[in-house]
Amino acid sequence: MNTLIAISGLGVLCLLVEMFNARKAIVPITILGLLAILGYNISVYNTLGTFYNNMMLVDRFSVAFSSLFIVITTVLITMSHEFYKDRPTKISDFVAIKVFMLAGGVAMVSFGNLAMFFLGIEVLSISLYILAASNRLSLKSNEAGMKYFLMGSFASGIILFGIALIYGATGSFDLTTIYQVTHTASYPQWYIIGTIMVVIGMLFKIAAVPFHFWAPDVYEGAPALTTATMSTLAKVIAVATLYKLAIILVPGQTYAFQMIIVVVAMASMLLGNIMALRQNNVKRMLAFSGISHAGFMVMTLLISNNSANILLYYATSYAVAGLAIFAVIFYVMKDKENETIDNFNGFGKTHPLLAAVVTTSLLSMAGIPILSGFFAKFFLLSQVIQTGWIVLVIVAIISSIISVGYYFKIILAMYTKDSEQELTSIPLVYKIVAILLLVANIAIGLMPNLVLNLIS
Repeated sequence: MNTLIAISGLGVLCLLVEMFNARKAIVPITILGLLAILGYNISVYNTLGTFYNNMMLVDRFSVAFSSLFIVITTVLITMSHEFYKDRPTKISDFVAIKVFMLAGGVAMVSFGNLAMFFLGIEVLSISLYILAASNRLSLKSNEAGMKYFLMGSFASGIILFGIALIYGATGSFDLTTIYQVTHTASYPQWYIIGTIMVVIGMLFKIAAVPFHFWAPDVYEGAPALTTATMSTLAKVIAVATLYKLAIILVPGQTYAFQMIIVVVAMASMLLGNIMALRQNNVKRMLAFSGISHAGFMVMTLLISNNSANILLYYATSYAVAGLAIFAVIFYVMKDKENETIDNFNGFGKTHPLLAAVVTTSLLSMAGIPILSGFFAKFFLLSQVIQTGWIVLVIVAIISSIISVGYYFKIILAMYTKDSEQELTSIPLVYKIVAILLLVANIAIGLMPNLVLNLIS
């Protein structure tokens, strides 16, 4: 609970710093604050407790995922100063919104009451609506913000309706009470309907098929840093929350529930990767790539042993690779009207180190050894095989093979084509972030137990 309070206080501090016209200090102060909060959060790793009548629950699951969210947010804010240098008067707003969004994410994985869960998801969603439309002079950004706002509002409404039905069936918003009612006594049929509605709303938030239709347009139209935030931080938060909700709200692993998860996972992996093959816009391609990875992460709901550990490892691997790619995209696509793959032409000859970062990250997402993405898929599929869903494993392998096709479109453009444009020197902060993430990707791959054993 103290972590959530500290993050909220840091967001308010970002706004206050603007009042004293100390814009240059906003990013350093925020980074130092987040690192201090991360240190405190790690210090309570072995603490188990509830706060405010079980509104908030602190356990290893919430601490591990909260720490991941803080790290991702720190990386995003580190790149904010350079990304928003053309709009220095707005930087406090952008940084504060990201910090408040982190507070919503921490609430979403630490909730012990459905009221706190809904509060967290609304803080997260409203922050993203604003960021998606933050480039007010861009028609694409305005369209992205409006489209995401309309679709997201419907999803939030469905979640709220589902929570109301769950409350009507159990008489409580408290997760402990709901769990006891659904596992020890009979409950009305509308409880199942309410649970399904909550799951549908969360599938929208992670952009899983068939609730994915908003993602490509919003990713393409939003500013690149907002796209990176949606692709990494928002998706990881939503997947972790869906996992927690499904584990608690679904009364037993019924065959019907497993079948729903299998269909959603297969559809997300296949459609995401097949549609990505047809894309020439880099952000749309990564949107469909994110849809396919959402399908992989949803598969953890079928696993009974170490599923939270595997989800954490997969989410960490995915976020690290995604952030590394975007650190280079910010530079390559800056001030470009068309964010196509052609912008990467000859990049391997002019910037070999950064091209290596992009190549490594793309190969990690495709699941190539020795990178963390390979081990994430290996651990996940090894556990899914034990559940008996062999057809799902086959589809996952086929999907990974398909993904190599569109990831290599960027790699081939970097190394086999010549650039037709002059690229200026890359900002130092992007270079440092990209290299650190490359090292983290390889380290997580070589030493997976650093992440795998965090939740028990």
